[in-house]
Amino acid sequence: MIKLLSGLSILLYLINELFTGIHLAPTISVICLLIVMLTALRVSKFVRVIGGTFLVLGLIMMVKSEAGLKDILFSFGPMLNLLTLFALVPLLAQPIKLGNYSENIQGFISRRVKSSTSLYSLTSGISYFFSIFMNLATLPMTYFSVRPAADAFPLEDKERFMSRAITHGFSMPLMWAPVTPIVGIVIDMTGVKWGGMLPYVLPLSVMGLLLDWYLGGYRKRGKSASYRTRSAIDETAATIEKPDGKAGPGKLSHILMAIIIFNIVIAIMEHWLSLSFLIVVSLLVIPFAFIWCGMLGKARDFRIGLANHYHHHLLKMKDQFFIFLSAGFFISAIEFSHTDHVVNEWITAFKDTIGIEIFVLLIPLIPLILAFAGLHPAVALALLAGTLDPHSLDISPYILTVSMLAGAVSAFLMGPYNATIGLMSTIVKTSSFKVSNWNFIFTVSFLSLTVLYLILLQIMI
Repeated sequence: MIKLLSGLSILLYLINELFTGIHLAPTISVICLLIVMLTALRVSKFVRVIGGTFLVLGLIMMVKSEAGLKDILFSFGPMLNLLTLFALVPLLAQPIKLGNYSENIQGFISRRVKSSTSLYSLTSGISYFFSIFMNLATLPMTYFSVRPAADAFPLEDKERFMSRAITHGFSMPLMWAPVTPIVGIVIDMTGVKWGGMLPYVLPLSVMGLLLDWYLGGYRKRGKSASYRTRSAIDETAATIEKPDGKAGPGKLSHILMAIIIFNIVIAIMEHWLSLSFLIVVSLLVIPFAFIWCGMLGKARDFRIGLANHYHHHLLKMKDQFFIFLSAGFFISAIEFSHTDHVVNEWITAFKDTIGIEIFVLLIPLIPLILAFAGLHPAVALALLAGTLDPHSLDISPYILTVSMLAGAVSAFLMGPYNATIGLMSTIVKTSSFKVSNWNFIFTVSFLSLTVLYLILLQIMI
């Protein structure tokens, strides 16, 4: 039943957004309420506490504002846009899997890696490259493609090495990649266009990657593989090399072209269609993945994968549906009770007290702090969206965009309860708090870089 209702809510939401003459919001809200009720006893205790807190606080605000039963009942729609994106984006991993690109990655690494420093940079770079397109699927894809090569080097802690390289590279594109929910939230919040914000966030993203390469490799410079290690790498390369002698990068270029085309199409659709950024990306995922699989001769396999995705992935998302829909109700309650105006007045007063320059520099810390309280960065940003209005705060929307997205990235890097750290801890078979701790030095360094970048932006804009 949960799977059916989850799929139905996403379908009706997309129809409601596409066809403005159809008013399905009340129906969607009731379905979302049913999903919350059905998942409440099937989610983990921690998720139940967080989601339950949202529900109780939201209900208190609604009752104090003299909301009727109808008002409460129809307040469960917000944040379904994020859940739609979460549900559909993993389908972009289908052509990657069906095209056997991981074998080409292994061959590419085996022929070109000469030291642990270059292995770190290449692993981080591959993770960055995949994150633009695959979101969370990047983590296992990169790990299982690169991990065999790590065995060929005398590394003190291979799992720490892999975890740091992958999570650092993965997090940097989350500031601008169109498949990232936080990007859509911030765009809706600040009113900027995706194409318009790229010149501001893309440089920080690239600088973050270069910073990771420096911090991850400088201690290992000069440590190249031994003769025995080099032989192992050459044997691996010979095993993976195709009979026709063609190198792996030929196929990897498919992914690069797909990323470029995907981003261009999104930019065009966002410009010409009067749809939100999140809806544009959500609508594009399935046809784009299907066309790519069709070009690989795997159209039938994609249809099978799509069916399996519906039967298995939506049920696995029960925690996300519960906490995000509960947070959506909380957001509705904030707006209905006009609490967002009160909070915005507090924030404005605080900003006036410490000064706009310092206030902007503190914003990235908010998602990071909330991440340790158990809030997903997307939830944190959605909650802040109603209180951080760039116009009322007299802040450049582009500076606010950079500040919020950089803060969200730091939350992905260190938040012990988010999916990024959780999935990585499962892959490397260690605790999420340990994985979070491995990212501490880079996170602090990245936040320091962000502060300097924001100061520069304030001078220039």
